[in-house]
Amino acid sequence: MSVLRALVSSLVLGATPVAACDLALMMAVDVSGSVDSDEYRIQMQGLATALRDPLISEALVLGQAQLSLVQWTGQSRQAMTIPWTQIDGFDALDRFADAVTRDPRRWRHYSTAIGEVLSHAVDLFAPVAPCHRKLIDLSGDGVSNEGLSPVGVHARLREAGIGVNALAIEESESDLTAYFFENVITGDGAFVVTAARFQDYPDRIRMKLLREITRQSAGIGR
Repeated sequence: MSVLRALVSSLVLGATPVAACDLALMMAVDVSGSVDSDEYRIQMQGLATALRDPLISEALVLGQAQLSLVQWTGQSRQAMTIPWTQIDGFDALDRFADAVTRDPRRWRHYSTAIGEVLSHAVDLFAPVAPCHRKLIDLSGDGVSNEGLSPVGVHARLREAGIGVNALAIEESESDLTAYFFENVITGDGAFVVTAARFQDYPDRIRMKLLREITRQSAGIGR
């Protein structure tokens, strides 16, 4: 264990009472038909590596974060494949990251229903322990083309106190960042990060998580 990890662990273990949860973060990964098997693995490996980044992992542990992972594609095809997990130490974080790398793909050949996964996510936050912030971290490579409009879900998300940030993978949709900005993100300080290609995803998801988890976002209110 690194010196920084040891210090953070001692702070968490020695805290009385245990610190309240700062962030409930749901990571929503696109598994629609435009994402091939290599691109799926890039997302999952990149996400797991980002979670283990020293700054990100230490912020998650200190904040007693709750994490979950959802795979999503077309209408009626959204599933929480890794349930809510309290990150109360680095062992818990490592187990969660390991689960991300092993998570089997649920679907392969369906449409892109962003509004549907946002609507489905609201109910998935119900059992999570109380946290100061609730956030969906959605990544995708296309516009919504089936089911509910993402904008149509925003009022329900705001009522539930859930924000949405997005990572736009523009490999086949050059204006996807603008679409996500106008239609997908919502909440105080909501923002979009752009990855030009799937190969850029690992670096961009690390930057995005760092901005979200360490609260270093000036952001743009929605």
